[in-house]
Parts: sequence; structure tokens; C-alpha cells
Amino acid sequence: MEANFLTAVFLPLALFIIMLGMGLTLTLEDFKRVLIYPKAVVIGLVAQLIMLPIVGFGVASVFPLDPQLAVGVMILAACPGGATSNMITFLAGGDVALSVTLTAISSLITVFTIPLVVNFSMQTFLGAGTTLQLPFLSTVLQIAVITLLPIAIGMIGKRYAPGVADKADKPVKWLSLFFLAVVITGVLLRERNNFIAYVTDVGWVTLILNVVTMALGFAIATLTQLGEKRAKAITVEVGIQNGTLAIAIASTPTLLNTPTMAIPAAIYSLLMFVTGAGFAWWASTAKQNSKVKIQNSKS
Repeated sequence: MEANFLTAVFLPLALFIIMLGMGLTLTLEDFKRVLIYPKAVVIGLVAQLIMLPIVGFGVASVFPLDPQLAVGVMILAACPGGATSNMITFLAGGDVALSVTLTAISSLITVFTIPLVVNFSMQTFLGAGTTLQLPFLSTVLQIAVITLLPIAIGMIGKRYAPGVADKADKPVKWLSLFFLAVVITGVLLRERNNFIAYVTDVGWVTLILNVVTMALGFAIATLTQLGEKRAKAITVEVGIQNGTLAIAIASTPTLLNTPTMAIPAAIYSLLMFVTGAGFAWWASTAKQNSKVKIQNSKS
């Protein structure tokens, strides 16, 4: 697949479909839920929007990464949540409503925070003299078009044609996974000459980012006594990033147009399914063991 077609056409289309699928699952109630349990939402958003970039910066600084790969890690850390996190939360037996709410609200806020985090990281890792940057207003507009617009279309469909939206939900999810797989494959094939080196250099870094942020999310939710189901939701929301959006920001010609910066997100997008499935398995197993212990204690 030609690089120009991948980045200029296929990648924005893939992200549009993925975010449309997310919108088909959302209603206005998901945004109002912040008023129902504000503590959990605020803690989750702080962990996503503040703690996550800080951890990402620490990880990118500690490891001897190529500067562009370090920026790629920061782009990934600036893009929390996504439709995958909602699915993994469901499989883990977490609070899906909270997960959806965090995904919805963070999608609104990151439209404005992504340019700030990414520009800071480029100034830090590429040097103060770098000419590469994301113009704030145009970047906000572009991210809004490729994320908020399809979400809004999906929500309108859910509101005014719920039957059609429900029928389209599953096919769109499968189509989203297909598009995600093609995007990841395209990015990795484009950099195939350096693939092994990239996996060696940044694969462990993205895995550490994933595992550490999940652990911190679980710890914060547990220490603040949010309850088991909400703790699972926040764990996943903080630890699972929107890799497709990160790839789009790094690769799209009208944004950064630097394919190397997309490598961390591409590798991460493969790893997150493994760690996410592992967490879901652990959570469901722990729940079953807890039920068995309760039953044994009663008998």
C-alpha cells in the first residue's frame, strides 16, 4: 500500500470509522454521568490527562530512544482511551458506563491537550531549534474533524434511529478492527527495513508504558476507594491508549507527517490487546475465586 494513500486517505478514513463506531454506543446520558459519580470521573480524567503524559515523559526520558521515537511515545501518551478500552472493560467485568463516560469526555478534552503535550515533547526531545510543531488552532480543528465529528454523527444516529444504530454497531466494530489491522500493517510495512530495530528499541518501552499506567490506574482507584468495578474501568481507561489517533497525528501529511513517530503507537496497538486480554482474564478469574471463597465460607 502506497505511503501517500495510507496516510492521506486510508488512515483518516479508518479513524473516522472507529470513532463513528464509538459514537454509535454513546448517548447524552454518558456525558451527564459525570454528575452522578463525579469523584470517579474526576479521578479517571486526572489519571488520563495528567498522570499518563507525566509517566510517558518519564519513560521516554529514561530509555535511550531515538528522539523521534521518544516523541512518538509522547504522542501515544497524549491519546488516552478509545473504543478498545470500553470492550476490555466489559470483558474484565468493570463499570462499562464509567469507561464510556471517561472515553467520551477525554475525547473532547484531548482535542485541546494533544497539541500542547506533543509540542512540548518535540521541543524537549528534538531540541529547541526544531521547526516541526503542531499549530494549535489548525490541529485542534483537524483532530475535532476526525474524532468529534464521527462521534457526533454516531450519537445522532443512536438518538434518532436507535434500531439502525444497534444493527450497525457490531458490523462497524468488526470493520473498525479490520481498518486498525490494515493501518498497523501499513505503518510497519512502510518501516519494514528497520522493523526489528524498532521493536527492540521501542517495543519494551511501549509495553512498560502500558503496564505501568494500568498498575497506577488500579492503585489510584483502589486507594481512593472507588470500588472494584470502577477500579477496573479506570485501570483500563488509563492503560489502554487510542493508538489509531496517535498514528494519525504522527503520519497525516497535514499534521506531523513523520512516519517514524507512528512506530511506537503501531507496536503498542498490537501489545495492548495482549495486556488488555491478560487483565480481563485476571480480573474475571479473581472474581470467580472470590465467589468460591464466599460460598465455601457459608457452607
